[in-house]
Amino acid sequence: MLSSLFPHRKFIRLDGGMGSMLQKGGMPVGALPEVYNITEPERIIAAQKQFVAVGSDIIYANTFGANRHKMAKSGYSVQELISAGIACARKACAGTDTKVALDIGPIGQLLEPLGTLTFEEAYDIFREEVLAGQDADLIVIETMTDLYETKAALLAAKENSDKPVICTMTFEPNLRTFTGCTVASAAMTLEGLGADAVGVNCSLGPDELFPIVEEMAKWTTLPLVVKPNAGLPDPVTGEYLVDPAEFAQAVVKFAQLGVTVYGGCCGTTPEHIKAAYDLLEEAEILRRENIEIPAAVCSASEVVLIDQPRIIGERINPTGKKRFKAALQANDMDYILDQAVQQVDAGADLLDVNVGMPGIDEKGMMIRTVKALQSIGGTPLQLDSTIPAVMEAALRVYNGKPIVNSVNGEEASLQNILPLVKKYGAAVVGLTLDENGIPKKAADRFAIAKRILDRATALGIPKRDVYIDCLTLTASAEQDGAKETLEALHRVKTELGLKTVLGVSNISFGLPNREAVTRTFLTMALENGLDLPIINPNIASMAEAVRAFRLLRGFDVNCAAFVEAYANMPTATAAATPAAAKPAAEKAPETLDLPYAMSHGLKNEGAKITAQLLETTDAMEVVNEILIPALDSAGKLFEQGKIFLPQLIQTASVAQAAFEVIKTTLIERNAAPVSRGEIVLATVKGDIHDIGKNIVRVLLENYGYTVLDLGRDVPCQLVADTAKEHGVKLVGLSALMTTTLGAMEETIQLVKQSCPDCKIVVGGAVLTADYAEKIGADFYAKDAMETVAVAKEVVG
Repeated sequence: MLSSLFPHRKFIRLDGGMGSMLQKGGMPVGALPEVYNITEPERIIAAQKQFVAVGSDIIYANTFGANRHKMAKSGYSVQELISAGIACARKACAGTDTKVALDIGPIGQLLEPLGTLTFEEAYDIFREEVLAGQDADLIVIETMTDLYETKAALLAAKENSDKPVICTMTFEPNLRTFTGCTVASAAMTLEGLGADAVGVNCSLGPDELFPIVEEMAKWTTLPLVVKPNAGLPDPVTGEYLVDPAEFAQAVVKFAQLGVTVYGGCCGTTPEHIKAAYDLLEEAEILRRENIEIPAAVCSASEVVLIDQPRIIGERINPTGKKRFKAALQANDMDYILDQAVQQVDAGADLLDVNVGMPGIDEKGMMIRTVKALQSIGGTPLQLDSTIPAVMEAALRVYNGKPIVNSVNGEEASLQNILPLVKKYGAAVVGLTLDENGIPKKAADRFAIAKRILDRATALGIPKRDVYIDCLTLTASAEQDGAKETLEALHRVKTELGLKTVLGVSNISFGLPNREAVTRTFLTMALENGLDLPIINPNIASMAEAVRAFRLLRGFDVNCAAFVEAYANMPTATAAATPAAAKPAAEKAPETLDLPYAMSHGLKNEGAKITAQLLETTDAMEVVNEILIPALDSAGKLFEQGKIFLPQLIQTASVAQAAFEVIKTTLIERNAAPVSRGEIVLATVKGDIHDIGKNIVRVLLENYGYTVLDLGRDVPCQLVADTAKEHGVKLVGLSALMTTTLGAMEETIQLVKQSCPDCKIVVGGAVLTADYAEKIGADFYAKDAMETVAVAKEVVG
């Protein structure tokens, strides 16, 4: 769809750093650029004309932050700001073929589970922007770090407009966004949701972005977009360090990856853009044809390749489970989350999620369950419901690419489910049954599988995303059924080339020694091509059979995973049950503690355990010997890249629940409140970006500090006055814009004058340790956990 706008272009030319141009043109520190669309449109038009003059095919309207959250105090409506922004761009492009894009940036507020903004609220904010921007030729969603927020924006664009949509996200050198989203997760999810082109922008220079784009090229068939910064800014001068010639030499290298959409972000001038385009005209751009994307599903932070047998845990399902049904009726989310944790610890690669039960609001429960599960970990989900409305609700709030369980050969099922799979970019399980039930013969099940595949691909669902379940019948009732299932499975795998799914537990129903029958059937199915066994991994022999199969078939290179799971078994009797595989009822008592609840995001359980501890343990002992060490452990895992921001925040949220119990208990006992000390936080004058500061606040509060959060765009003197009034030992300052570093330096000087003994820690994307020292800061923190370390050193 994007290429239809420019049918004869070798590559598509985007514009450069609009914000940088306005700042150079004299825009005051702290001004809202979008307001200039109304108050000083000639400035906007003049800057955009410079990019039109050097050949840009698309000009981004000056609407990046024109959402109701950021513009709340602007005095103008979203409609007014966006309409004026598009009008300015139209005037800049007058007399040319250059197109105008509605530019949509992040809301500026953290979405759940990192923050309080719900997915539904985010969607509504983006919807308002899309409706206001109907006069644009296309839509650009850019500079996103949260895949969930990007999904909300993309859905809003696709459901409220028929224009092409470009999506670009902002990654760190570790190939993840700061929220932990992988390159592969972004590419798969956004292509599945209907983006017309995907790529990267901002945060890094072109050389640093190359490995990120190289990785993205492996995971999408869409046109690739690259819009790098001109390197990093010099903190002293504010000038970006990569000049036009260097920028062009670096950008032209992306041609070998097949990138066809180019532009520049922060610091890139018309000279940068022209230099790059001149070189690209002479370059040979790789044609990305016949790209083979692996079969895979994902959450935002974890990708599961279906390249070997992967376990789908079956325990989040009320069928035959009285305790699970009681949890659903009581909305006991901690019990459901613990079922997930146990299965993942026992070896589940994915989790089936079914909350269907008479007497409850299945749709509401499914939404709550999906959101809760993706808040405590990154294990991808298989969404399981027989009701299309429930399935769509789950698909809508899922953050990543899930599996839909399921569609079947009935016409009603094909018509109701496959369009949902296509719209939300999911994989789908096809059950080999139809209006006549489950065929007895393998040939008839194979025929249904072929029909499902044909209907799916006709809708545009890739073949790699169709998984077939040939259905397991009970051997005690239909002994020949096992043979037919295995034959059908083998044919689907070898003749259709599809991935296969099978719930294996039914095979042994009604028989003695069920475990032996199920385990043997599982092994037979694996040998016949089963990719995704749906089992209870807490039954040690089931997970053991899959691990052993992976080892013996060479999937488990050097037997590494098998050894990791079983090497430390103390006795022969324990050999069948790795410690991680034991269900909660069998775990050692010491694992059912507050650190366990914290590391697994079990907030209610954490509060309950804390209340029990306070019956026999001093409050400060609970804080200093249990809560803080557990938070430190999570912080180390975060720094090592073993967990990511959502999991870190969830650990902290359990700590917060524990602190609330401690505070309440102390009040009831008339004891002194618990606080490790007060800390002042602020985003400096002129800077309206506060997401990083807010994350720091959450972690500090959950470490037991009292945070005096002054907000964003805070006057320098107010920070100094607050620090003096409260006698704090530490002030934390944040800045994202180079133009506000002067305000940071002034704030530091004022604080030092008012409170000579107060220490100051600074952070933000434009800062370095060297520059922090130059402006008088005592500490530089590259992330929230480093700020916590500073707080522990200074405040105690």
